[in-house]
Amino acid sequence: MTKVQAIAVIPARFSSTRFPGKPLVKIGDKPMIQHVYERTRKAKGLADVIVATDDKRIVEAVEHFGGKACLTSRSHRSGTDRVAEVAQSLEAEVVVNVQGDEPLLEPSCIEAVIRPFESDPSLPISTLKCPGDSEEEFYNPNIVKVVTDRNGYALYFSRSPIPFLRYAQNTSESKRPLFFRHIGLYAYRKSFLEQLPKLKPSVLEKAEALEQLRFLENGFRIRVVQSDYRAVAVDTPDDVQQVVDFLASPRVQAHPSD
Repeated sequence: MTKVQAIAVIPARFSSTRFPGKPLVKIGDKPMIQHVYERTRKAKGLADVIVATDDKRIVEAVEHFGGKACLTSRSHRSGTDRVAEVAQSLEAEVVVNVQGDEPLLEPSCIEAVIRPFESDPSLPISTLKCPGDSEEEFYNPNIVKVVTDRNGYALYFSRSPIPFLRYAQNTSESKRPLFFRHIGLYAYRKSFLEQLPKLKPSVLEKAEALEQLRFLENGFRIRVVQSDYRAVAVDTPDDVQQVVDFLASPRVQAHPSD
């Protein structure tokens, strides 16, 4: 295996529709973006970590706690576009797109999405999945499902329940997960990000509101690595307390990550 030069970029938009100013919301005594930044820094194999944002207030907050931030265009349609802008000036083979609203991110997840690039010099994209464990999740359109081929490459992502289960699982299949949830952590080869502005939104992407379908429709392979990590994203103000409670739990206090 060949080690790759990897840098993590954390896109952080201030004007969220459901939660304006979300990156700066306090979780304990730190803004959320600081929690994400510090956990990302713990991942092995990263040469640097940069916050990509459209707002000077976030830049100031990041610089205040000693992090690096880059001010980007306000016109980007997605976090990936924001990451692609920053990647233009980076000396890196691989760029990891870390979601700025997951303050409980496990550093090992970042290491996991970097690893496939070390054995496959032509791989453009990697991401994560974890086993789904409830029928409620299976039918929840807010939880993205993914199916892969035998080699771990994505066949399709959907908000619909996939695969469709025509028959109930039999005994021999009972140890297999009912489905896999997609975890929205990506690593991109820089050469792919350079092509991204040329890829127009695709039919399936518009239908499902899933950006990764644009990549599949344009013929780019996506390696999907299995993980046990269960993402806990802060989408609304109500989600903040869930994270505060988790960080205050005895298990976390006994094994602090910061």
